[in-house]
Amino acid sequence: MIHAVYGRWAVALVLPPMWIVAMLAHRSYDRSALGLGTEEYLRVLRGAVAVPALAAGVYWLFAHDSGLLHDMIMAAAPAVAIALLLRYALRRRLHRRWARGRDRSTTLLVGPARGIVELVAVLRRGGVHELHAAGVCLSDPQNAAAIRKLGLPVLGGVDTMTDVIRALGITTVVALPAPEFDASVLRRMSWTAAVQGVDFLLAPVLSDVSASRLAVRPTNGAPLLRIQAPNLSRISRLPKELLDRALAAVLLTALALPMLLIALIVRLDSSGPALFRQQRVGRYGDHFTMLKFRTMRRDSEALRADLAHLNQNSDGLLFKVKQDPRITRVGSLLRRTSLDELPQLINVLGGRMSLVGPRPSLPEEVEEYTPEVKRRLLVKPGLTGLWQVSGRSDLAWDEAVRLDLAYVDNWSTSVDLAILLRTGQAVVRGTGAY
Repeated sequence: MIHAVYGRWAVALVLPPMWIVAMLAHRSYDRSALGLGTEEYLRVLRGAVAVPALAAGVYWLFAHDSGLLHDMIMAAAPAVAIALLLRYALRRRLHRRWARGRDRSTTLLVGPARGIVELVAVLRRGGVHELHAAGVCLSDPQNAAAIRKLGLPVLGGVDTMTDVIRALGITTVVALPAPEFDASVLRRMSWTAAVQGVDFLLAPVLSDVSASRLAVRPTNGAPLLRIQAPNLSRISRLPKELLDRALAAVLLTALALPMLLIALIVRLDSSGPALFRQQRVGRYGDHFTMLKFRTMRRDSEALRADLAHLNQNSDGLLFKVKQDPRITRVGSLLRRTSLDELPQLINVLGGRMSLVGPRPSLPEEVEEYTPEVKRRLLVKPGLTGLWQVSGRSDLAWDEAVRLDLAYVDNWSTSVDLAILLRTGQAVVRGTGAY
């Protein structure tokens, strides 16, 4: 409209069809793209990058008007912004409908009981999603009790899949790996799904692998699944390092007066220093002094042994006690609001921590780590992370480790930004903050 007002009718007429062509080429309008997470936004961005190229082609073939080319390219930027905002609004609307149980895919899970139990746990801990598990067809019916504990009906074996699809109006079949499922069995299952007009999904053996690390590599007709190695090189993480320190410097400057006020209140509330210093383990096992506002009495470490029986995380290495008597009045408020973590911005500025990363560990905890858990030390610990936005101290030890390892393997700038955006919501909720 703006271009039309200023007489640039060519832009107003040519840009929309060019935009549609670019989006179609990158499958941005596919119904299945909605709800795919960052992938749906990336499709829009990739299509938007193609618009200037199309504009250049139109210029050389038809217009030969440099002003028109300039206007077309400049018009693409607001078009991208509007498209991304609309995508976000549509995605939020779709997620709300899923949360109400609408527009979800009625899903049949097919495979062994153990694999189905693990998949259902993943689906239930991940928030709203498209798949609604309506029932299970087991390859090992003798283990049906484990499925019934999940509240899911066992509808028979693999041979009853066709009847179940018809009876329940199944729209999606998810097959899980099983010793009984060779290539011929899976092929017949996919044919059955195709005849019934339903989607057929094959769950990979590995979980907690981001979609961006997966790609199909056809080799002589065999579709092999390639899993890209985690992106942990120093060069790839250089933008993250620069962004961490820049944002930490800005935040410290903006929050200097509030932090001084908090330090004064801490000193007035109880005897002892305003800052609590503790040795933590950073990247590659290097030790550093982590800073926090003091939230406990000065003799808190001496009293820890007396509170061991109250530990909320007795299933692992973490030590957390709800209504800990060592916490001061001001300390309780600082913990609920996560304000006690603000001095760690100094650690971020100094390069020992990151804004986003795994929970910083104590040396005695690291000594008990298995080789698998030690992968947490391949990246810097974070001021916030998946553990922070997923429940914090309410998480079981195994779940906290799973989240940290998932972050290490699937790190990306978009993941960091998503965690930072979710951190504000987690702080407001205060879940697990004690």
